[in-house]
Amino acid sequence: MNGWTSTATAALAAGVGAAVWGVATGPLARRVVAQNLSTSLACPVLLLLAQGYQRPSYVDVALVLALLGPVGTLVFARLLADDLTGDPPWASVLTYAVAGFGAAVVLAACVATGPGRAMAKLLVTGALLIGGNLVASRALSGGRERGRHG
Repeated sequence: MNGWTSTATAALAAGVGAAVWGVATGPLARRVVAQNLSTSLACPVLLLLAQGYQRPSYVDVALVLALLGPVGTLVFARLLADDLTGDPPWASVLTYAVAGFGAAVVLAACVATGPGRAMAKLLVTGALLIGGNLVASRALSGGRERGRHG
């Protein structure tokens, strides 16, 4: 077990625990946020495992997940819009923490990979992961921030 796989194991353990707790308990808003958390954490874990096991095909799976994960969250936000309007979920700290973790993993993987096509694929995956996470979280919160727009 190297540093890549041990980091992936720790992130997976913490992320799966939080996601299962969020899905199993609480209101609908918490469940939707937990679904977004699980897809946002699975992608960096796949990138870490790709480096740890020297399997570039895992990056392809992470790329597809980074593209489709936020789309699934947006579908849930659209279908559950009536149920979420009264008390929209709010997890800005969690959103930025997961986005920061994804950015750190992508940067570390880029440094380890070096320049080339693999690095370009990692950067695209990171952009999709971070951008998709922020857009999906914004859509879940009703498209506005509390405190700024009352």
